[in-house]
Amino acid sequence: MDKRTTPFSGRIALATLQGVMTARFTEGETAQIILPIANLLDKPGGARNRQLLLGADVTLIDRDQGHVFVQSVRDGYCGWISEKAVGRGPEVTHWVAAPATHLYSEPVVQAPEKGCLSIGSRLAVVGSWGAWANTPHGYVPMTHLRALDQHAPDPVTVAESLLGTPYLWGGNSRFGIDCSGLVQVAFHACGRDCPGDSDMQMAMGRGLVSGESLQRGDLVFWRGHVAIVVNDTLLIHANGHTMSVAYEGIREAVGRISAGGGGLVQARQRIV
Repeated sequence: MDKRTTPFSGRIALATLQGVMTARFTEGETAQIILPIANLLDKPGGARNRQLLLGADVTLIDRDQGHVFVQSVRDGYCGWISEKAVGRGPEVTHWVAAPATHLYSEPVVQAPEKGCLSIGSRLAVVGSWGAWANTPHGYVPMTHLRALDQHAPDPVTVAESLLGTPYLWGGNSRFGIDCSGLVQVAFHACGRDCPGDSDMQMAMGRGLVSGESLQRGDLVFWRGHVAIVVNDTLLIHANGHTMSVAYEGIREAVGRISAGGGGLVQARQRIV
C-alpha cells in the first residue's frame, strides 16, 4: 500500500481498511479546511508533502500533538495538519477560479482585506451585494468565483495563469507551487481527477507510443518531475531551475535536465 494514500496514522486506521491490516479502526469524522492554506505533513510538525486549501473536504482519523491525521476526500492524500486548520463549515457552493483573490471586510474595494485565497479554494456564497459575493469568511469579487459545476475548459490556460508563481516543494497554491501541484491545480480546475504527486500522475491517461507527436495538454515526465505541454515545442512547469512556474522549450528542458543528472524522459501521457 502507498503510505501517501493509505488512511492509517500509524496508530489508527479508517474502517475501510478492516481485514487489510491489524490496527485500531475508526469511521472517521467529516471535516473541512477552514484556513486559506493547510500544510499536509508527514508527521506532526514534520515536513510538508502537499497542501490543502480552504473548503477542501477531509476525513479526520487521528489526533496527536496539536495535529490531526486526515485523508483528503478529493484525491485520497493523507497526512498530518494543524488541528487549527480543520473544523465544521457550511456546504461550499463556489470555487476561486482567478489565480488569487482577496477576502474583504466590506463589499468595497477600499475596505481592509481579511486574507488572500488561491485558485482552487472553495467557499459558501450566502448572498451577494452588487458585484460582491458574501461568504462566511468575507466578501469576494464575484468575477473571481465560479459555481462548483462550472469548470475551466483548458488545463494549459489555467497553468499559464500561474506563470511566475514561486516554486515551493509540496505547494498547491498561487503563493507557492511545485511541478505536480501545478498539474493538479490545472486539472482540478477543469473538473478532472488528478493525484498529488508526479509518480502518481504518470498513471493518468494513456502513454504515447514512439514517434507520436506531443500536443497541447500532454504531460511529460522525468524522475520526480512533470511538465505540461503547451505546443509541440514548448512546455510549462514549476521547476527548481527558475524557482517559478515558467515556460521552457521542450528540447531545451530535455537537454538541461539530462545534463543536470535528472535523467531522460520516462513517460509522455495524453490525458483523455
